[in-house]
Amino acid sequence: MAEKKVKVTLVRSLIGTKESHRATVRGLGLRRLNSSSTLEDTPAVRGMINKVAYLLKCEG
Repeated sequence: MAEKKVKVTLVRSLIGTKESHRATVRGLGLRRLNSSSTLEDTPAVRGMINKVAYLLKCEG
Protein backbone atom coordinates (compact mmCIF):
# COMPACT_ATOMS: atom_id res chain seq x y z
CA MET A 1 0.00 0.00 0.00
CA ALA A 2 1.41 3.37 -1.01
CA GLU A 3 1.97 5.91 1.75
CA LYS A 4 -0.12 9.05 1.57
CA LYS A 5 1.85 12.24 1.08
CA VAL A 6 0.93 15.89 1.44
CA LYS A 7 2.84 18.81 -0.06
CA VAL A 8 2.87 22.06 1.91
CA THR A 9 4.19 25.42 0.71
CA LEU A 10 4.80 28.52 2.83
CA VAL A 11 2.94 31.35 1.08
CA ARG A 12 2.75 34.03 3.80
CA SER A 13 5.51 35.64 5.84
CA LEU A 14 6.26 34.62 9.42
CA ILE A 15 6.88 38.24 10.44
CA GLY A 16 4.46 39.21 13.20
CA THR A 17 3.30 35.65 13.92
CA LYS A 18 3.41 33.88 17.27
CA GLU A 19 6.63 32.15 18.23
CA SER A 20 4.82 28.81 18.52
CA HIS A 21 3.52 29.20 14.96
CA ARG A 22 7.04 29.91 13.71
CA ALA A 23 8.26 26.76 15.46
CA THR A 24 5.45 24.74 13.90
CA VAL A 25 6.38 25.97 10.41
CA ARG A 26 10.02 25.02 11.04
CA GLY A 27 8.82 21.62 12.26
CA LEU A 28 7.10 21.12 8.93
CA GLY A 29 10.47 21.64 7.24
CA LEU A 30 9.72 25.07 5.75
CA ARG A 31 12.41 27.75 5.85
CA ARG A 32 11.57 30.73 3.67
CA LEU A 33 8.70 32.06 1.60
CA ASN A 34 7.62 29.71 -1.23
CA SER A 35 9.64 26.81 0.18
CA SER A 36 7.89 23.44 -0.10
CA SER A 37 8.04 20.19 1.80
CA THR A 38 6.50 16.77 1.11
CA LEU A 39 5.41 15.00 4.29
CA GLU A 40 3.61 11.82 5.33
CA ASP A 41 -0.10 12.34 5.89
CA THR A 42 -0.35 11.50 9.60
CA PRO A 43 -2.63 12.92 12.30
CA ALA A 44 0.35 14.75 13.86
CA VAL A 45 1.26 16.45 10.58
CA ARG A 46 -2.41 17.27 9.94
CA GLY A 47 -2.61 18.98 13.33
CA MET A 48 0.48 21.05 12.58
CA ILE A 49 -0.95 22.06 9.19
CA ASN A 50 -4.28 23.04 10.78
CA LYS A 51 -2.50 25.20 13.38
CA VAL A 52 -0.76 27.36 10.75
CA ALA A 53 -3.15 26.86 7.80
CA TYR A 54 -3.38 30.63 7.25
CA LEU A 55 0.31 30.64 6.27
CA LEU A 56 0.32 27.58 4.00
CA LYS A 57 -0.90 26.18 0.71
CA CYS A 58 -1.60 22.45 0.95
CA GLU A 59 -1.82 19.94 -1.93
CA GLY A 60 -2.55 16.24 -2.07
